[in-house]
Amino acid sequence: MKLLLDEMFAPSVAEQLRDRGYDVASVHDSANRRLEGAPDEEIWAAAIADDRVLVSENVRDFRRIEADALARGQPIARLIYTSDRQFPRGDPRTTGRLVRALDALLAKPPDTATMLFLKPSTAG
Repeated sequence: MKLLLDEMFAPSVAEQLRDRGYDVASVHDSANRRLEGAPDEEIWAAAIADDRVLVSENVRDFRRIEADALARGQPIARLIYTSDRQFPRGDPRTTGRLVRALDALLAKPPDTATMLFLKPSTAG
């Protein structure tokens, strides 16, 4: 599974996951800088074009975009949602917790679900 991390995640999350051998892109990567501050529809389209699962906290907007795409019979992006409650942005431990949770998810066989909500990993 290849991931595209939305802009609320620090670039170090993608870097640490790449260091673990995963194919993870971030909107903050130099190749994706056009996506920083871009409308959600552009980030959605980039995830589809690159066959990546989109990781975001933005449930409301991406659920709306998904519903619109389904209604028009268009392709949909697979989504992994996080929350500021589970992974607080102001907490310096969040990056490590998010990396561990995504690592645990990526280490499993691919899930066929089109959407899931990420929870902190219980592993070390």
